[in-house]
Amino acid sequence: MADDHTPFYRQAEIYARQGIRLDRATLGNWSGRACFHLQPIADHMRRRLAMADRLFMDETTVPVLDPGRGQTKKGYFWAVVSDDRGHSGPSPPIVLFRYAPGRSGAFAEKFLDGFSGRFL
Repeated sequence: MADDHTPFYRQAEIYARQGIRLDRATLGNWSGRACFHLQPIADHMRRRLAMADRLFMDETTVPVLDPGRGQTKKGYFWAVVSDDRGHSGPSPPIVLFRYAPGRSGAFAEKFLDGFSGRFL
């Protein structure tokens, strides 16, 4: 998996080199609209994960722009996974990524709200 973490201003520069003029505000608008329209899918995935018998969970660091300081800070993407293929489960695998500014157990508890399975 490639993790380029390319901010909108860099994407706008890349497009400009190819003769495509896109303002970074336009890219942000498109991303926001996509998130709005994809939210029902994420909600459905979250409900399916809550019903799973077993979940896997892990976090990984990601640099996050911190505009007030003019530099990046450390954020965390949490992967919440259900994959019962190895246990002959009928459901398809699901991976839902959630962002948190830290790796506290409080974030994990929030992401697991509603989970009533047997294994984590």
